[in-house]
Amino acid sequence: MELFGKQRLLKLKKKNRGNIGLSSAIDQLIKDLCNASWRNTNDIKQTRPDADCVHSDGYFFFNIHVHRTMVLILFDEQEATVIWTGSHDEYETTFKNNKQTIEKWLRKQQLI
Repeated sequence: MELFGKQRLLKLKKKNRGNIGLSSAIDQLIKDLCNASWRNTNDIKQTRPDADCVHSDGYFFFNIHVHRTMVLILFDEQEATVIWTGSHDEYETTFKNNKQTIEKWLRKQQLI
């Protein structure tokens, strides 16, 4: 799978360079995304049980250590794009842990 927006993950890793657990989790997510040949949500869940589908257009949140990242996965094109990264607290502040708020944010960003 081709990964776009990888720099967002690398920036998060650099910002938290002393956090070995987070660095390892980011490296593993990048590896999982680049090596994936997922065809549906079930395939993702087998590889990444932490994945949470938050919109039917292919938007997923992944838990990476104590952080979260939103990734758009286009199954037909075998592409993944990192849309958003942040701590769990930033996630709760931005998205209120609510799918309707996530959808509003996606619309505001003109992603859906």
